[in-house]
Amino acid sequence: MSIFVNAETRLVVQGITGRDGSFHARQMMEYGTKVVAGVTPGKGGQRFEGTVPVFHTVAEAVAKTGANTSVIYVPPGMAAGAIAEAADAGIGFIVCITEGIPVLDMARVMPFVREQGARLLGPNCPGLITPGVSKVGIIPGSICAPGRVGLVSRSGTLTYEIVNHLTRNGIGQSTCVGIGGDPVIGTNFIDVLRAFQDDPGTDLIVMMGEIGGTDEQKAAGFVAEYVRKPVVGFIAGQTAPKGRRMGHAGAIISGSSGTAEEKIHAFEAAGIAVMRRPVDVVPLVQARLNG
Repeated sequence: MSIFVNAETRLVVQGITGRDGSFHARQMMEYGTKVVAGVTPGKGGQRFEGTVPVFHTVAEAVAKTGANTSVIYVPPGMAAGAIAEAADAGIGFIVCITEGIPVLDMARVMPFVREQGARLLGPNCPGLITPGVSKVGIIPGSICAPGRVGLVSRSGTLTYEIVNHLTRNGIGQSTCVGIGGDPVIGTNFIDVLRAFQDDPGTDLIVMMGEIGGTDEQKAAGFVAEYVRKPVVGFIAGQTAPKGRRMGHAGAIISGSSGTAEEKIHAFEAAGIAVMRRPVDVVPLVQARLNG
């Protein structure tokens, strides 16, 4: 089993003829993802790699190919419009890889996405992968392996490191999800934790957070109340100075709020096993899977 993407995922790539879009579209196709369409305004009628039809609009792509998922590789100034276009066309699951989207643009588009009943993952995220089945985004398929550990993270590169540790030690993953670290995102920790808890193919959840904000504390409260599967957690930025941005726009410590210590305490209070280093994920996961 998996969450959000599976063998029924029919993907349209917005920005498929651009540098990033074309590179990652090829990667997703080689992995086995059903890339059924691309969208680049003004370039409709072409065929990407000789097989994937390119359309002027997402609405046309959906009507002609039955696409149900979109991934967005367009510049920041146009990304919010691309998200709105996908939601308006009836796409149910939208993944936005683009970073640097203005916060105001996201604040304006999110209510529309929700009104259309769509789910947005990102922006500024690596996407997600159900190993061996479907990859939507930029997570390297070569480091993943099918299994029963679900993974959710605010950090893309930390996702790669943790997944690599798991795979190299024979621990496969059900789905790996990068939610992104911007101040306004479409899918948060609680959304993913709920999906993993309800997924019969996931036995254990790994959650990677970072300093700044209170999302991790809220997620810990949700774990304590709702999640009955074992959870292993990590907080990045444990040595970061207060008031300094560390990587993500949301990763800023303000006063006593958002510190690593505060988040780790919340994890421990919720019964989440805490890694002090990313490599600690292996023994912690093995111990909980074994009993």
